[in-house]
Amino acid sequence: MKFGLAFASSVGTDPDSSLEICRHAESLGFESVWGGEHVIRPTELASRYPYTQDGQMPGEADTPIPDPLIWLAYVASMAPTLRLGTCILIVPQRNPLVLAKELATLDHLSGGRVELGLGVGWLQEEFQALGVPWERRGARNDEYVAAMRALWAGPHAEFHGEFVDFPKVTCSPRPVSGSIPITVGGDTPAAVRRAARLADGYFPGAGDPAELGRLIQAVRSATEEEGRDPSKLEINAIFGAQMADPKAGVEQFEALGVTRAMVPAFFFAGPGGLDRLAAFAEAAIGRAYA
Repeated sequence: MKFGLAFASSVGTDPDSSLEICRHAESLGFESVWGGEHVIRPTELASRYPYTQDGQMPGEADTPIPDPLIWLAYVASMAPTLRLGTCILIVPQRNPLVLAKELATLDHLSGGRVELGLGVGWLQEEFQALGVPWERRGARNDEYVAAMRALWAGPHAEFHGEFVDFPKVTCSPRPVSGSIPITVGGDTPAAVRRAARLADGYFPGAGDPAELGRLIQAVRSATEEEGRDPSKLEINAIFGAQMADPKAGVEQFEALGVTRAMVPAFFFAGPGGLDRLAAFAEAAIGRAYA
């Protein structure tokens, strides 16, 4: 099993702490580091956050949420073996040609280490503030992915869709391997279908093992229906409640078929955080590779 340090950009929020947490994660056996995204946090919020019982967005008005791509570019050289991922990037909020360029540039400079974890968004007020239509954001997301993949595939790419339309163009540099792995986040039936249809990985937000197992089975079945091999789909899952007993948590994830444990960096924030990170690595990562 692989271990990713999730939401690390929300813990390493200044120059020193950003580099420090990535350097330690790499030395302790983490395989990847991940940054989350919100461009803005609305002061008045009616949208419900899907991963808390009360529907409230975690954090305070001034809680730092650095841009994940800039943050990943900043830390990339400090931890040269870590893969660099987003958990998650809200793709329909971004211009797909600019995003394709940004991702490919970071992948090129980092030696092919970038992974795009994406979602279609839950925060309607953020879309409104950005001037991006909320409606049909799922269809917009899927077309943006197709357009980016066309740009990454080679020179003189063209694309003609509902939301994206361009004649033959070239976007360079391109990703080291010819494309960038894409992971779809979300627990909804639409997210499961999207992961099965177009993704290299799936990242449900469910913490309950029974629900997580149901979602994993659902995405595997949907992937087979799409004529794809479900064994090639990377399964990421939040290592949350499992922190109470990391060794047992690793065994639980292995039984469910999780291939990457996404460990929230919030567990290691504040005084003594790096010591707790080391203790976790000894208990969990050492167990996984024993």
